[in-house]
Amino acid sequence: MLKAIVHVVSPNIQDCVLTYIVRTTVDHARIVAQHHAYCELLKSHGAEVVTLSRSTNQPDATFIEDTAVVLDEVAIIGNMGVSSRRAEVAAVEQELLRHRPIARIQSPATLEGGDVLLAGNTIFVGKSSRTNKAGQRALQHIVGRFDYTVVPVEVCDCLHLKTACTALNQHSLLVNPDWVNIDLFSEFNVVTVDPDEPWAANTLRLGDVLIMHSGFPKTRALLGELGFKIETIDISEFLKTEAGLSCLSILLDS
Repeated sequence: MLKAIVHVVSPNIQDCVLTYIVRTTVDHARIVAQHHAYCELLKSHGAEVVTLSRSTNQPDATFIEDTAVVLDEVAIIGNMGVSSRRAEVAAVEQELLRHRPIARIQSPATLEGGDVLLAGNTIFVGKSSRTNKAGQRALQHIVGRFDYTVVPVEVCDCLHLKTACTALNQHSLLVNPDWVNIDLFSEFNVVTVDPDEPWAANTLRLGDVLIMHSGFPKTRALLGELGFKIETIDISEFLKTEAGLSCLSILLDS
């Protein structure tokens, strides 16, 4: 059964860490409503939603994907790239212990889940402002006993690898070529976002359905023409926090 681990929206989300965008006012009531709609969407696709609330005082806690990387064989607890977020991982680790053996990324290595993209048996790992080369090597060491190929990817001008690239299926990727070098994806079918929608590369795959933010109609139309099944949801308030759809959950088969 698909399980989705999420975290409630902090009342302090206005103070979340921003790196590449200018801070604007977040409508708290609206972002809570959008998070609720996101959880309901997960449930509509058969997911059991587990909602954590232990890190409510942490502004970034709802961006739970960054705390861990979950594979079928192991859950890897990240070491966050900004010290203000490191308290978030304890509650997530406690939940993941119920489902997977645990491995940990230790300092000076840093690794955030938003920089780790699984496509088939390939694990792309972004080098970003949040994940360093030591983090990439540490992940390689952990998954080395399993049948994965780890590919380092340089990320520029955006927060995480998954800001610039997500998997449409095991063989296809949706990419913003301004933020990542698409030559690294030569073994995949690469679809590029519409130039007017640079943030559209972050999608969420639930079975054979792609979830997209409703504000990216050009990229949605392109994917529809290619035969992908698409549903949309409004996460406009989350875009103000430099977040995307994948940031808001950790998905695993339980």
